[in-house]
Amino acid sequence: MKILLTGASGQLGRELGTRLERLGELVRVDLNVAEGDRHTVKQDLSDLEGVERLLSRVQPDLVANAAAYTAVDAAEDDRELAFRLNADLPGCLAEWAARSGALLFHYSTDYVFSGESSRPWREQDRPAPLNCYGESKLAGEEAIAASACRHTTIRTSWVYSGHGNNFVLTMLRLARERPDLKIVGDQIGCPTWARNLARVSDVIIGRLLDGSAGVAPWGLYHYCDGGVVSWFEFAHAIFRTAVKVGLLDELPSMEAVSSAEFPQKARRPAYSVLDTAAIQLAFGIERAGLEESLLACLEEVTDD
Repeated sequence: MKILLTGASGQLGRELGTRLERLGELVRVDLNVAEGDRHTVKQDLSDLEGVERLLSRVQPDLVANAAAYTAVDAAEDDRELAFRLNADLPGCLAEWAARSGALLFHYSTDYVFSGESSRPWREQDRPAPLNCYGESKLAGEEAIAASACRHTTIRTSWVYSGHGNNFVLTMLRLARERPDLKIVGDQIGCPTWARNLARVSDVIIGRLLDGSAGVAPWGLYHYCDGGVVSWFEFAHAIFRTAVKVGLLDELPSMEAVSSAEFPQKARRPAYSVLDTAAIQLAFGIERAGLEESLLACLEEVTDD
């Protein structure tokens, strides 16, 4: 079996790659390739003709698309590239998968929703993104669905890991640089460790490939780890755990502020908790908890 993984150097791609390589011949693809890395193909994923040539050369049975433009604020000024990577690229992969009979595994975001809800968002709820990032990711979902290829798209939220650019590592850096921190307290969501998302993906892909899922439940699913928190509450959990594992000497002083007091170029949804009942029912997925996942993540940061 041949597998092509895009975004292989990202926080999800790195975790996903270690699992996908067990399933067959894995071709890792990314624009950012470390010097001396002979296991990753360097490819500008915004060059769709180049992507098509790569697909034709590799002829993968499975395409896992972990690539994305994730700089939410920067996307407001760089709409063309955001849509190229988040909408046009998935569409290109999906059209190729439809022609070749390959399976496409793709990731989307809680930011496709408006945030105006009193309950967790379900797959069938109407998307209404507030920013360019959300719009581009929704366009990617729609392009994949329109292709009629065999696909699974997982919407997830607030992804973090021990490497890359994410809220956890940013908070650790700021806690070392500043004695007092102001953190948004009125945006609510579910932090998700990239390794847990990779684990869930591995389970689903395995069941789809070996037929144990019965009638293949292709389509759109939500997955996020357990634990509903604000950014402020998440930061407090990060600092508390960081002190426990020795990454910080003490807790910084924290103040919760409103989104209005912390203006950003792109609007964020106030409530983006995802309902995971469908993925639990279809695949028997168990959600990981926030505390134990954060502890495991930061223990690895300590080892590094």
